[in-house]
Amino acid sequence: MARTTFQGPVRSLTGFYSQGPGSVVAISATTTLNPVDHGGRIISVGGSLAATTTLTLPTINVSSDPTSSGPGQDPNTINNEGVVYTIWVPTTISTSSLKIATTAASGDYFIGTLMGVDTDSSDALVAYNALAADTFDFINLNGGTTGGVAGTWIEIVAVAANAYMVRGTVNGSGTVATPFSTT
Repeated sequence: MARTTFQGPVRSLTGFYSQGPGSVVAISATTTLNPVDHGGRIISVGGSLAATTTLTLPTINVSSDPTSSGPGQDPNTINNEGVVYTIWVPTTISTSSLKIATTAASGDYFIGTLMGVDTDSSDALVAYNALAADTFDFINLNGGTTGGVAGTWIEIVAVAANAYMVRGTVNGSGTVATPFSTT
């Protein structure tokens, strides 16, 4: 089915679901994410990555559609508020670093909580918070202490101007440490 746009609320009494090969996007190299190719899909990242692989999120745009776009909402809008990116690590990444970054100089930051789990011995659980005042614009996974062990998943949602809501579980090994960073 082609891309479809609805005007007004859509109600399903039995739910919506995605299936098929287009539902999961495999990435193994530095990529700039976008709503059309990556939004609403599972982004699978793992195995042998380049020395540092970066997934860059698009700048959050909360602008309204112009009045010239006609009745209803413009299906070609540049507004990306509400787009969901789900990142999953199916196999432990190598000691290379996987960075999830906001666009440089965009002013977009992560707000939310990632649970860090020590999977190799104690199964210790630690919560890492990113608050608006922290201005964290990177999530760094190293395949060890900051996450990236198989089963790591992170959901990122553009919720407002300059605010990406984040939640998930980063599986690590050793003494787990926060994956949030400003570099």
